[in-house]
Amino acid sequence: MKTKILGIAIIAMLFSCKEDAKMSQKDIQQYTIEQFMDNEAVSGGSFSPDNSNILISSNRSGIYNVYTIPTRGGEMTAITKSDSTSFTARSYFPNDNRMLLNADGNGDEIDHLFVRELDGTIKDITPEEGAKASFYGWSEDEKYLYYGSNKRNPKYFDVYKMSIDDYNSEMIYQDDTGLRFSGISNNENYFALSKSVTRNDNDLFLYNVTTKKSIKINKNQSGNSFEDFSKDNSTLYYTTDDGSEFAYLKSYNLKTQERKTVLEKSWDISGAGFTSQGRYMVIYVNDDGRNVIDVLDAKTMTPIELPDFGDKSITSVKFNDDESWMRMYVGGSNVPSDLFTYNLATKEKYKLTNVLNDEINAEDLVTAKVVRYKSFDGTVIPAIYYLPKEASAENKVPAMVWVHGGPGGQTRQGFSSLIQYMVNHGYAVLAVNNRGSSGYGKTFYQMDDLNHGEKDLQDCVEGKNWLVTQAEIDEDKIGIIGGSYGGYMTMAALTYTPEEFNVGVNLFGVTNWLRTLKSIPPYWESMRKSLYLELGDPFTKDSVRLKRISPLFHTDKVTKPLIVLQGAQDPRVLQVESDEIVAGVRKNGVTVDYVLFEDEGHGFVKKENQIEAYSRILKFLDEYLKNENKAI
Repeated sequence: MKTKILGIAIIAMLFSCKEDAKMSQKDIQQYTIEQFMDNEAVSGGSFSPDNSNILISSNRSGIYNVYTIPTRGGEMTAITKSDSTSFTARSYFPNDNRMLLNADGNGDEIDHLFVRELDGTIKDITPEEGAKASFYGWSEDEKYLYYGSNKRNPKYFDVYKMSIDDYNSEMIYQDDTGLRFSGISNNENYFALSKSVTRNDNDLFLYNVTTKKSIKINKNQSGNSFEDFSKDNSTLYYTTDDGSEFAYLKSYNLKTQERKTVLEKSWDISGAGFTSQGRYMVIYVNDDGRNVIDVLDAKTMTPIELPDFGDKSITSVKFNDDESWMRMYVGGSNVPSDLFTYNLATKEKYKLTNVLNDEINAEDLVTAKVVRYKSFDGTVIPAIYYLPKEASAENKVPAMVWVHGGPGGQTRQGFSSLIQYMVNHGYAVLAVNNRGSSGYGKTFYQMDDLNHGEKDLQDCVEGKNWLVTQAEIDEDKIGIIGGSYGGYMTMAALTYTPEEFNVGVNLFGVTNWLRTLKSIPPYWESMRKSLYLELGDPFTKDSVRLKRISPLFHTDKVTKPLIVLQGAQDPRVLQVESDEIVAGVRKNGVTVDYVLFEDEGHGFVKKENQIEAYSRILKFLDEYLKNENKAI
């Protein structure tokens, strides 16, 4: 009798679970790509001199334009109204309402600096054709702006000082050796310069303007990054991983040359800097793929209290000049980041944006989960996992292994419209941080040097194998997706492990390393040697290996459906990379969709193009993965 009752109970429980799964699936609303792309992306946040407004960038118009918004909240005012070229906000001028902006040519990465004058006109103040310009900051006396430009020599960036009165500029540092500008002391007596040794290691130099001599700050070869000068010009602060797996904060006394450890964390300190008056130091920590921010009292180095946003994280902060206000971006993996302001005296906070489309219920979106699995050789691989809410052992879902760009990038616990769109439509996503990813210690970061497309690819395959062990995943429906270096990994997976993944999604991925490494933009000259040390030198015997790991030369091995997406203006991964891989795979009779955008570069920033790209991806996955259409 007990057995019968137990059996009935089990049947009832299983029936209930199935009903719950059906209800769960029914209760989760699916959204269109138009609804997801109607989320607003906002960035920047410079306070006006009178603290009444914030200068930001937003893509609410379909491309990025510049807006102002009242510090305590209110309607945005459009500053630029471009319908073709994206403009982004850099900064208000120190003492008036002029605005510094930047823009490139539809993704060609040739950025220029622009001023929005008080009368509303917009002027290009770095008009040299073919030259890049980067804003470095304002002078202490607020009469000049610093910027870098490669107008003299396309390979190197000199430092210029421009008068904000007449926009005339003078060179204050000439680079002929690939030393990258990192910072300048308030009295202009010292420059911080860095030189890339390997992709992980940088030498840091202190350049004395008076003596024209440089001193190397770091004693050992390690990852070193300038962070800031003290306001009294006595101390340089930098992060280093010398003697440690993770970067920590050190100080260097300019007079005594004494080095001291200032702050250590259990993860990388990825950034540090003083506020305008030097009252606070802001510390950024890359905590397992998530931004953690501390604002420290600079005298005591103890954290000040910040507003509590519950399960959301503060991902970025910036103070106004008198340090009475702070702006913050606050979000999570399931919601895009909104802009807030916070008055440090009154403790009042103001929400300035509502970037999640009102038509989308945040409860329908998925919060990322950090998971870890062992790869083929026992190496532990971290990953970010998104599982559809309706997924269960009774309602198995297809999955995609997501590979970040780089090499040396990292998938973070942030919001992605594309990932949430895929998950909302029933696809699990495992974002793999394969060996060679940043953020997990320098040993892990260096593990893929000169073996790209081999051990790191196996990490992705083991990610697929981990998915197979999950009860909610349909083990026969697993694909791979990635952009840039992740696009390369997608093609490597379909080429060198052709039976592991059912489909591939290649967003502007490298397919011919020989060509890519020979054709890197001239303004990457300072990183050329370190790139070759990590990936291989195409002008040496390394070319044999580079050809071996380049999918373009092995397209006959590809047997699974593929979609390729590319921007015609891409200066990093040239269009020919995608043109040729598509042609090569099609010779096999394999299904290949090709989506080319004439007005995009390395990544798609125009909403209409994002809608087209992401909808095409989902349509492809629905046809060739979810519905098991095996036609090729």
